[in-house]
Amino acid sequence: HEGSHPPSLAIMTKKRRNGGRNKCGRGHTAIVRCSNCGRCVPKDKAIKRFQVRNICEAGMQRDMRDASVYETYTLPKLYMKLHYCVSCAIHSRVVRVRSREARKVREPPPRFRGGAKPQQQQKAK
Repeated sequence: HEGSHPPSLAIMTKKRRNGGRNKCGRGHTAIVRCSNCGRCVPKDKAIKRFQVRNICEAGMQRDMRDASVYETYTLPKLYMKLHYCVSCAIHSRVVRVRSREARKVREPPPRFRGGAKPQQQQKAK
């Protein structure tokens, strides 16, 4: 019919090469619940982080160390695997929004021990 357009061979642009998921050839993946808001998120799309904490706070640790018979006993850590939906991960700054060029960078950012951030080097003009 006259008003129809010819089939276009243009390919739609993709924001991410994996579509924001790690599914590859699988058709369906299990769901997990977001640790922050409870939203159902596909397991491969969820942002996963381990939170490592002491089982008890510092004051209680000191009391237990004083009362303990063993000199060199270290208390075990508490490892919690947290799953975030994309909205909560961005809102709580677990991940950041990156520019189009920066999205292609696949290596993880440098890690810093103790939460100390590096000093920003000032450019000399």
